[in-house]
Amino acid sequence: MAYTLPPRVVATEAAMQLVDTLTQRYGPLMFFQSGGCCDGSSPMCYPLGDFSVSPTDVFLGRLGDTPFYIGRDQFEYWQHTQLIIDVVDGMGGMFSLENGTGKRFLTRSRLFSDEECDQLARHAARETARN
Repeated sequence: MAYTLPPRVVATEAAMQLVDTLTQRYGPLMFFQSGGCCDGSSPMCYPLGDFSVSPTDVFLGRLGDTPFYIGRDQFEYWQHTQLIIDVVDGMGGMFSLENGTGKRFLTRSRLFSDEECDQLARHAARETARN
């Protein structure tokens, strides 16, 4: 039976517009979902390759052409939710590219349904079996 996996990360139209603006200014981008510290739990936007993704970081998906990662420990907390990247007025994260634009990225979330969680778990089990 074929099915479509629910995306682990999506973006609002406003977020995608800001991604497009930043891409025009800086070139290809990437996101990393911060787990706290200096910029709270904001999604951090960097030029592609300027942030070192570790082997323990989890690739959640793409916002358009822009890859989105999260640390393994954070993923353990958020694995049952879909991250929804949005934009609000305010200061961006100190190290994030939107800083100074008057906008900042914000992570919202929704819990996956039981059916979606089952689909994601079956997919993860198949991927683990392949590797």
